[in-house]
Order: sequence, then structure tokens, then C-alpha cells
Amino acid sequence: MLPRCAGRVCHVLVLVLCLSAAEDFDWTKNDRGSFYYGTFPTGFSWGAGSSAYQTEGAWDRDGKGMSIWDVFAHRKGKVFLNETGDAACEGYYKVKDDVSLMKDLNLNHYVFSISWPRIIPTGIRTDHVNEKGIRYYDALIDQLLENKITPIVTLYHWDLPQLLQEKYGGWQNISMVNYFNEYANLCFERFGNRVKHWITFNNPWSVAVEGYETGEHAPGIKLRGTGAYRAAHHIIKAHAKVWHTYDSQWRNKQNGMVGISLSGDWGEPVDITNLKDIEAAERYVQFYMGWFATPIFHGDYPQVMKDFIGRKSGQQGLGTSRLPTFSSQEKSYIKGTCDFLGVGHFTTRYITQKTYPPGRGGIYFTDRDLAELVDPRWPDPGSEWLYSVPWGFRRLLNFVKTQYGNPMVYITGNGVSEKMMCTELCDDWRMQYYRDYINEMLKAIRDGVNVKGYTAWSLLDKFEWDEGYSERFGLYYVDFKNKHKTRYPKASVQYYKRIINFNGFPNQREVENWKRKAKEMCSSSNQLLAAEEQRSTAANILRLIHDPLTSHMEMVTEIVVPTVCTLCILISAVFLMFLLRRRN
Repeated sequence: MLPRCAGRVCHVLVLVLCLSAAEDFDWTKNDRGSFYYGTFPTGFSWGAGSSAYQTEGAWDRDGKGMSIWDVFAHRKGKVFLNETGDAACEGYYKVKDDVSLMKDLNLNHYVFSISWPRIIPTGIRTDHVNEKGIRYYDALIDQLLENKITPIVTLYHWDLPQLLQEKYGGWQNISMVNYFNEYANLCFERFGNRVKHWITFNNPWSVAVEGYETGEHAPGIKLRGTGAYRAAHHIIKAHAKVWHTYDSQWRNKQNGMVGISLSGDWGEPVDITNLKDIEAAERYVQFYMGWFATPIFHGDYPQVMKDFIGRKSGQQGLGTSRLPTFSSQEKSYIKGTCDFLGVGHFTTRYITQKTYPPGRGGIYFTDRDLAELVDPRWPDPGSEWLYSVPWGFRRLLNFVKTQYGNPMVYITGNGVSEKMMCTELCDDWRMQYYRDYINEMLKAIRDGVNVKGYTAWSLLDKFEWDEGYSERFGLYYVDFKNKHKTRYPKASVQYYKRIINFNGFPNQREVENWKRKAKEMCSSSNQLLAAEEQRSTAANILRLIHDPLTSHMEMVTEIVVPTVCTLCILISAVFLMFLLRRRN
């Protein structure tokens, strides 16, 4: 009897130690209460976002240098349907038009990124500064401020200058720290008199894992087990250096802030009474957001990352861990380099313990010893990875509060996609997603989380990296078939606008009317878009009629060639059967 009792006591003690290590975050409590009607604090900032490569286009105009995404997207088979961001939304030419959309939405802020190779073509400041690129961002920033919209500027949203990748290996090389700092310093120098909110990196997890581990994203490098960790190590150092540069040279003159935007899916234990599941769920979050946040707020990698990667490295027979280490001086230098934390969040996973044997090899995903699960009842209207699980948002924000000392938080990206190729603008699922996720954020603020602003992702439909244009996140539909890339408001524009105007959710009756009113307004946009598509189709028919050579060539390629090929195959098959019969 005594040994069994002692075992239970030990189990309880271990559970208590585990939960206390999470700095008061209660993994066993998940309040999924009803919808909360209420408003956000006075001065809460509402915005929308984008990034340079996804929207600007003009990839080789006005002195812009090549980025790793320019090169990657032009390689066959890397992007869905071999689509590229060459033209994207043509945002480079539509600054006033797009700012007018933001004004119509009553946005308080706009999150966008600067293309490093657009203002420094080679990535090295001493080589050349492209003044035409500088003037483009000057115009965008000035236009925003004229319309009382605060610019929140991301310095790096994945488009590294190609020369730095070719010459040095990109983020695998420590030299990127200084080159990035020189680029950031130029931005502070030229734009810092007007820009007061700077984000060093957007979602560095994706840069590291998908860029240098799996190769799904540019630059498409597959250094399994080491590439992601080395890239992240240099990115964290680069962030810290830029923060110190701003702090020492610009803060007193410009009175701005420098933060970082970290994406994080929430990981919920499959069984909240099971210690192994709780530990696995915490590993999931620590290997995701904590990988970058813990060094920045506490000076070093999460202990669980050091333990697991170190052990896995030893099982592989390696003398040192595949996770790089910070020196004591570097820990002090990195700790505290965050004036605000940007949080990008889209979805949730259930997490359970899964031990990978040493023979599987050491890569980022097996280092975590966990399995990700989804509930089949969760809505998934678009991207295969994006399920709507609103309560996970509140859980993540409370985790940030307890783990990192309740920092100032800006939501820098939250939204949902669809894979619809048709032109339906009455996006019920997006309105529902925004309603539920924004409400969970409001509950988190009631919990004491210090959230200052929210950014809907995204303002426009745009290039979605390796998915091309097959997924649409935008509040505004972009007609990519039209050379003018015409924008049309979806129903979610009116819905989000009402949330902004009321600064939250005033009462049940009012909120229930929002979706109905938004759908009524979007039907006229649907008609305009359908009419435009009919005109476009008619124009194509007329072009074929008036251009007999083109018509003849299209008939040859679309009808004659396939027919001839089919006949050749049939004749060959008959001839082959004839030969076989004669042989028999």
C-alpha cells in the first residue's frame, strides 16, 4: 500500500512542478464560455496587413534587386501552377487606391513590409541605395499619415536579397546580422521621422523551418536537423542588434518602438488530466513561439528545447547539440530587446505525446516527440492547415501573458482563407471567423492580457507563397485575371468595419444584424464582378474573331495538335497488336 501511495504523491509533485515551470499558466483550465458582448479599451487600434512580395508586384522595376522569392517562384514546380509574385496585386502602382480602401474601412493602422532588395538591390548598403525604392515607401507612408492611418513597418517579411543568399548562404551565415542591421539603420534614417512602430521579423519560424529545413519556401534549402536551428540563431541575433541600434542611435530622436512578430498556433493537450499530454502541448508551443520569444524575453532558448535536442543529438552520436548556444554575453545582449510583441495566430492543434525512435534521424519535427491532431468538427474553409478554433486564441494570449511578463501585444496577423476559385464575395465563414476570434481576444483582455491592437490578415487577396493564388485571405477580392487587378469588397469588409466602428460587440441584437446587412451589400459587388467577367470573356471572343492568325494558332494548339497526338497513339497501338499477333 505504501509504495502505491508514494507513487501517487510523486505523480502529484511532478505535475505541480511541471505547472509551476510554466510560470502560472494553468493547462488544466480551458474556459470555453459563451459569446461575450462588450467593447475594447479606449484607444484600441484596428488595422489590416500585407507584405511586400505578396502584394507589390513590379519585381524588376525601378532598380529593384532580385529577392530569394523572385528566384524561387521562377523555378518550375516550387509554387502551385508555377505562379509568381511578379505582378501580384500591382500594389506598387496603386498606393492611393489601396489607402482609400483602408480609409473606407476606418482603419487605425496598416501593417506592411519594406522589400530589402527594393531599397538596397544587392542587400549590401555600401554597394548602392536605390532612391526610387525609397521614394515608393515615402509615398506610401505619407499617404497613410495624410489619412490618419498609423504605419506599422516590418523590416523583413521573407524576401532576402538574392545576392546575400548566393554569396553567403543567407541566414545560415552570421554575416547576415551586420547586413540586416545596416539595412534597418537605413530605414530608421529615411523613414523613422514618420514611422514609430517597427517590426524586425515577421514569423521567423517559417523563415527557418520552411526556408532552411523543409525547403518548401525560398530559398528552398533542405538542411535537415541543423538548417532551421542555425537560421533561427542568426535571426535572433540580428533582431537584438537592430533593437540596440535603434535604442542607442534613434530612440531619443524619434521616440519609436521596435518589436518582433512571432506566429504561434496553439497546442492543447488531448487529455488535460494526462501529464504527458500537458508536457507535449507545452513543447509544441515552446518549439514554435517560445523558440524565439524565450531568448528575447529571458535570454536563452526554452529549457525543453535544450533538453530534447541535446538528448536527440547524443542519440545520433553527435558530440554537441544541434541547437546552437548563446554565450553569457549574448544572453545579456538579447534579453529584453522587445518594446512590444507582435503575435500572428490562425489556428490550433490537439497535442499528445509521441516518442520518435533515434533511428528516425534528428529533424525539427521529430525532436519534439509529439503528434498533432485535429477535431473533424472544426471548420476548415480554406487552407488545409487552417481550422477555426477560436478558444485557442485566448489560450495563446494568456500563455504569452504568464510566460513573458505580460508584454505589450499587437496582433499582427489573424484571418482565414478560402480555396474558392469562383467569385462569391459573400464570405460567411470569414465573418464568423472574425466574430469569434476577435471576441476571444476581447475575453483575453478581460483576463488581463495587454493587447493594444488587432490586425486583420489580410487587406487584399494576394500571392500565398507556395500556394500561389489558390488561397484567398483578403477582405477585398482581387481579380487577378484583370490586368488592372481590380479590387472588390467582400461581405467581411462591412462586417469588420462595424466591429471597428463600435469598438467591439455592443449587444446581441446589433451584432446579429451585422452579417445580414453585410451580405445585402456584397450582392451588388457580386453583380459588378460578374459583369466585369462577362465583359472580359466577350473581349476575348472578339479578339479571336478579329485576329484570325491568333484564332488559327489557338485552334491548332487546342484542337488539331491533341487530335493528331491521339490518332498517332491509336495507330501505334493497333500496329503493336498486329506485330504481337504475327509473332505468336
